[in-house]
Amino acid sequence: MMERLDADVCVVGAGAGGAVVAAELAEGGARVVVLEQGPRHDPDGFTARPPEMLARLYRDSCQTATVGAPPILLPLGRGLGGTTLVNSGTCFRTPPHVLERWAAEFGLEIDEATLRPCFERVEQALSVTEVTPELAGANAAVALRGAARLGWSHGYLRRNARGCVGSGVCVFGCPTSAKQHTGITYIPRAAAAGARIVTGADVQEILIEGGRARGVSARLADGRRLDVRAPEVVVACGTIHTPLLLARSGLEDPSGQRGHNLALHPATSAFALMDEEVDMARGVPQSAYVDEFASEGFMFEGAAGPPAYAAMVLPLTGARHTRAMADYRRLAQFGLMVSDESRGRVRAVAGRPLIRYDLGASDLSKFRAGLARMEELFLAAGAREVYLPLPAGVRPERARVRDLKLMAFHPLGTARADARGTHGVTDGDLALHVAAGVHVADGSVVPSALGVNPQLTIMALATRLAFHLLGRAVPDREESACPS
Repeated sequence: MMERLDADVCVVGAGAGGAVVAAELAEGGARVVVLEQGPRHDPDGFTARPPEMLARLYRDSCQTATVGAPPILLPLGRGLGGTTLVNSGTCFRTPPHVLERWAAEFGLEIDEATLRPCFERVEQALSVTEVTPELAGANAAVALRGAARLGWSHGYLRRNARGCVGSGVCVFGCPTSAKQHTGITYIPRAAAAGARIVTGADVQEILIEGGRARGVSARLADGRRLDVRAPEVVVACGTIHTPLLLARSGLEDPSGQRGHNLALHPATSAFALMDEEVDMARGVPQSAYVDEFASEGFMFEGAAGPPAYAAMVLPLTGARHTRAMADYRRLAQFGLMVSDESRGRVRAVAGRPLIRYDLGASDLSKFRAGLARMEELFLAAGAREVYLPLPAGVRPERARVRDLKLMAFHPLGTARADARGTHGVTDGDLALHVAAGVHVADGSVVPSALGVNPQLTIMALATRLAFHLLGRAVPDREESACPS
């Protein structure tokens, strides 16, 4: 049995990119259908229990990982809101030096002036504000105290939250809906403007006729086929799955870049045992930063969570782990994120993504330096003991790739934008070089590592794309009717 819908634009995915495009297009008068593979999550069911929420809110129960040296856990959200549902809410604008690189290396005419109204519009829609010291909590205070004593640049992060009470479980689903993820901001706006939102829709292919998009074909949860006929398709499946959908649709890749150029922002964290009570679960987990070494390719950002989370990631074993967890209220944690030069690849094997990524020598050097600086930071803050994520007896300067225990949260680049069809999958307007009517609006188009959390960059680029498709300029803040 087959169902058919007709639209002006079909958006595949409802995360940072897809939800934004859908809302802006629908409010601009376009007939929009949004197809999301995952479910609609009810925040009343967010229990804050890590094992339960990891299985419910994340793709593959939070077991997505790279193969390579070392293996890297890559958590990806699944459902309305995508990974914005389960991230820490950190909002950085694209650094100017990154935009300059995009212009010089990829020929992209995307500068600060172009993106400014896009950033302002997104920040207004998401209620982006700086975390207050009170809401940041004692865990952030430890790291910032160390940074201040060392004279390192630091501050409080900006986040998309409204009415936050510091539940400390951002990555397990905000139980108060304070985090303004796209599932509770842009998706309701899209629906209110007439967009059709279909969950449980697994898109099989983009339909191409005569060299241009004609819609998509999907399989619904009950086994029925759904065809959406639309002259414009916006692919927003995320950096891992977008290149696979493009390949599955039989689209050519003259650049040879599809699925390549995968950047991850690999990361790790360290713990410290303090004399004072920290109680890291109280307050915003990712609330502060130390960017003293951003020019060297790494920065520190807050990390924290409840006891069940800490027990999973504390880099100790046996009796040492038991003793540290018994002192949980005096544990502090902070994260280290690397702006990577290493690049990976995504391809399909038996219908599933295989993610290959090997950490190169330059990024290993960044982790060595970063872990040494992290230890220095905690000791300056008055730590009694510092627990680095390295095997017993291994010092940071001697760490090998296989010694590192890494996660990554910001996959980018597998359908990178480049003005030249021989070098990129999409052009400066995020349109596919090889098929009219197909655009991409997710992290896969971002052509390089950003060095900062990417959700605001993805959403600003999606805003720019939506208004491009509408044939209008993005309104300045004073002209904007965007809901606050």
